[in-house]
Amino acid sequence: MKKIVKIIILTFVILLCVGGISLGIYFASIWKNVSGAELDEEKLTSPSLAIELYDSENKPIKEENMFNGNYVKESVIPTHTKNAFISIEDKTFYQHNGVNYKRIAKAIVKNAKSKSFKEGASTISQQLIKNTHLSSEKTIERKMKEIVLAKKLESKYSKDEILEQYLNVIYFGNNCYGIEDASNYYFSKDSHDLSLEESATLAGMIKSPNYYSPVVHYDRCLKRRNLVLDEMAKDGKITPQESLSAKNKPISLKLQPLTQNKLNSYSQASIDEACNILQLPAKQIALSGYKIYTYKEDDKQTSLENAIDDVDINNNDNAGIVIDNSKSAIVAYTGHSAYKILDAKRQPGSCIKPILVYGPALNEDIIYPSTQLLDEKTTIAGYSPKNVGGNYKGYVSAREALSKSINIPAVKVLSYVGIDKAKAYASELGITFDEKDDSYALALGGMNYGTNISALAGAYSAIANGGRYSSPRFISHITDKNNKIIYIHKPENKVVMREDSCYLLTDMLKTCTQSGTARKLSDLDMEIASKTGTVGKPNSKLNLDAWNISYTKDYTCGAWIGNLDNTPISCNGGNEPTQIVKNYFKSQPDKSSFEKPNSITSQAVDLTELSTNHRVVLANNFIPERYTQEEMFSRFNLPSEISKRFVEIESPDIRGKVIGNKACITIETKDYLTYEIFNGDTKNNHKVATINNKSGKQMLEFDMKEDQEKYFIKTSYTNSLNNQEDIKDIVLIKTAKTEVKQKWYV
Repeated sequence: MKKIVKIIILTFVILLCVGGISLGIYFASIWKNVSGAELDEEKLTSPSLAIELYDSENKPIKEENMFNGNYVKESVIPTHTKNAFISIEDKTFYQHNGVNYKRIAKAIVKNAKSKSFKEGASTISQQLIKNTHLSSEKTIERKMKEIVLAKKLESKYSKDEILEQYLNVIYFGNNCYGIEDASNYYFSKDSHDLSLEESATLAGMIKSPNYYSPVVHYDRCLKRRNLVLDEMAKDGKITPQESLSAKNKPISLKLQPLTQNKLNSYSQASIDEACNILQLPAKQIALSGYKIYTYKEDDKQTSLENAIDDVDINNNDNAGIVIDNSKSAIVAYTGHSAYKILDAKRQPGSCIKPILVYGPALNEDIIYPSTQLLDEKTTIAGYSPKNVGGNYKGYVSAREALSKSINIPAVKVLSYVGIDKAKAYASELGITFDEKDDSYALALGGMNYGTNISALAGAYSAIANGGRYSSPRFISHITDKNNKIIYIHKPENKVVMREDSCYLLTDMLKTCTQSGTARKLSDLDMEIASKTGTVGKPNSKLNLDAWNISYTKDYTCGAWIGNLDNTPISCNGGNEPTQIVKNYFKSQPDKSSFEKPNSITSQAVDLTELSTNHRVVLANNFIPERYTQEEMFSRFNLPSEISKRFVEIESPDIRGKVIGNKACITIETKDYLTYEIFNGDTKNNHKVATINNKSGKQMLEFDMKEDQEKYFIKTSYTNSLNNQEDIKDIVLIKTAKTEVKQKWYV
């Protein structure tokens, strides 16, 4: 037994040694590879750079693509500004030689516990190297290269020079590179005039400029700013009283709009996409000589810009987008705002209904376009939705409910599908949700954060593309400085919905164009499907967001109007955004047409059953055409029931009595039946009345010539191939004094 234990221990020790040696050799080989890395001084000192961008015809895009042009010397930056960055990013900046090994050790332990690379432990010197020399990938080799270059940096430059270069390179969001650009943009002042609280705000942002943006995430930014102030007080850079005084002040933004709307240009959106693809900051993309080839089409870009300019939107923030459906390519984009629109999220209003509600319900075979939905006051799981104007229409078809954007039916259909399943569909179509998005308010676009115009238009583009989704992209391919392709966009074409479900949904949205909320588009000479959305401001007649997303077979065009600072607007989805889309398609006519899949069929349904009992039942061959209605169905989801009307004759309800010398007969009639009333029996009679094309209670009176008279009613189908008849007798007797309940016979 002892021998076995010794063998096990010895084996373990040997394996441990072998593993340690292997690990050592592995790290040694990486170190050998990275130790020769050269420090590129040009990347540290270039004051102004530009990224080469090209359109779909490989012509240079002439929009201004320069950035980081406002270089500022360290000597003019306030001491409290420099201290803010040092306290939150690198407390021992002036003591270490480029690397803080103690912080690295702590980060390794934390990362091991969390099984992630969340903790980076980078010094200011390392961050400068990462932002100018390296990609953002989290690998051991990149980290070791970062350490090597940081030490070389420290050996060549003074601490103040490194801090100066760092403050002129770091990214502050909203296209701001460097402290001077950030100060000008967020506070409309030069960096030498920054106050303590403004400095702390900017220092807090750089960890994640979007997450801690004072524009779109004010509360997060405020909390982070106050943390910076606390750390400065701990470090003795400011007094506790100064910290408390600064923390009691709000973040007072004074945004300075960028010239030529650079922030929301097609170029800037493409640069942002390139940064995500390459995992590199924009400055490094420029320094490395990468060339960005986009899908931009000049004629469509010009048409989109003119389409917006020709609509009076009262200087509200706005954006427009055009997507080539087959390529999932963004061929035109423009936006106007002091904030970066594609970084913000807005509630989509009713534009979410096709994606989250009706599309999934069709694909799950829960509804047909003709399904009858009861529009009434209702409460589902504690949620009581309301229609615009407080009006309720009773039974409406799913087609009408969607095209006229009626709220109650949408919430009911979402309850049929289920929130989790509906969100799964929308997620597959590129819509992201917050964990709090779990109520039936989702059916009306009630999201915690919302979505943006690119994601929403991309989801509709998938419907136009027969249910195949690919995230829309600005960039077709990227080359390095030697013109070697290092990235090419390949649409994934993920199947989310059946082709027939998308065709039915498209047909419903064509009704929205013809007679629904997007009827401004009805006179366009093209096949176009559309949906509008309006997000109201609570307790106000004004709104916060107005949308229109429309698509043909080939292109999707979307328009949004709102304000990212939540200033209310007077626009609504059916007006200004729809007019923008109309203007665009008038200048870019599209004659493509939607192709009907083989799995789509048209079937006649019993119109009487639909209007009376609100059930979708197939018509039989005997029902006259006037009592049927053609509806489209998926062959995978056909009504199982066939109407019995005009097959089995319906015997009428007849009542009779004698009043004085009058025979009074009451008949409950149907408008598709013909009723012939005869006096006498079937052998000896004459016709006294005929009733057809009438529904409801009909009252007839006849003079009685005898004390007892016999009548019979012959019922037959009007204009039907079925010649079946029903005959019903009634005997009426008059008495001298009273009316007598009569016997009647069939």
